[in-house]
Amino acid sequence: MNKLQPKGVTLTIIFEAESANYGESIGNVASLKKVARNDGEQYSYISRQAIRYNIVEQLGEEYAPVSAEGKGEKKVVQFSKDSTIKEYPEIDFFGYLKTEKNTGGKKRSAKVRISNAISLETYKGDLDFLTNKGLADRISENMNIAQSEIHKSLYKYTVTIDLDQIGIDGIDDELELPKEEKIRRVNKLIDTISMLYRDIRGRREDLKPLFIIGGIYDIKNPFFHNIVDVKDKKINVEAIKESIYDSIKDDTYCAIVSGKFENGSQVKSELPTVSMPEFFAKIKSRISDYYESC
Repeated sequence: MNKLQPKGVTLTIIFEAESANYGESIGNVASLKKVARNDGEQYSYISRQAIRYNIVEQLGEEYAPVSAEGKGEKKVVQFSKDSTIKEYPEIDFFGYLKTEKNTGGKKRSAKVRISNAISLETYKGDLDFLTNKGLADRISENMNIAQSEIHKSLYKYTVTIDLDQIGIDGIDDELELPKEEKIRRVNKLIDTISMLYRDIRGRREDLKPLFIIGGIYDIKNPFFHNIVDVKDKKINVEAIKESIYDSIKDDTYCAIVSGKFENGSQVKSELPTVSMPEFFAKIKSRISDYYESC
């Protein structure tokens, strides 16, 4: 098994979406998933599990088979014992846990890690009033009434990829995939992120980036996750500039969609900015170069 030089991809992304992840309902009110800060403000979020689901769904690769293990209330649905990273990129990227009786089982940690996508604008308590009046009128019955929390906002999340650990599994029969397959898989993942969307409650929400910053680095740190912020429709450029250390400066790129932020011109003039298609092309090219050089 080859020992690759540690390298990681870090991508911090801003997108815009509306009411894209619900939790449990309270009475007849569908409640958005939210977090609160110390100042009492609430922020809606899209869970990392939801984003992972959409990535796997849109990746275009065969799903890894699953099975139900155990009995009764202790039955757990997990990936099949026979599924390996060789056939299924899903578990290559996001890991697995395969329990086995009288053993510790087999566990692969995620090599592609995703943060929650948390809104950059506060939730103000808006509600949508829902009825089925159109259907009820057809048979002269009383309509049903429900309410749904709604929130349209910019969201931010970060993806990190351990490039040197993709396509390698020392837990499950010492597997290592050819470099050509590693390149294909990771670049397909990058393509999926670049055009990601989410279907929810009859809507298709566009999750592709309006702003993105990142690169491929020797240090696997989500450098920009706690730095990128938006206030009054302006990206905090100064905070980003202060966080681009000399050690990562040459490897960092960003891209922005024109007209979506009030200081887009400042972003383009003061940060290492390229077009959105060029950003993803650069990342894919550097991924290919990394694996080809190993």
